[in-house]
Amino acid sequence: MLSNVGNLDRIIRFLLAAIFLYGGLSIYSGTALGIGLDVASGLLIISGLIGFCGIYRLLGINTRNPQN
Repeated sequence: MLSNVGNLDRIIRFLLAAIFLYGGLSIYSGTALGIGLDVASGLLIISGLIGFCGIYRLLGINTRNPQN
């Protein structure tokens, strides 16, 4: 599995994950939307940590620098 997520993309994913997690756990707690936000947050965190995005792979997108 090759990394296809660059550093700036990872930072954006972590920021979005934090926002989604806050919304899912506090604002929409106990609703279907809250659960969906929590799941989306988890997926963003995992893809940011491992540096791989399956959707990017399907679309042929690579935000990673060749030097990294």
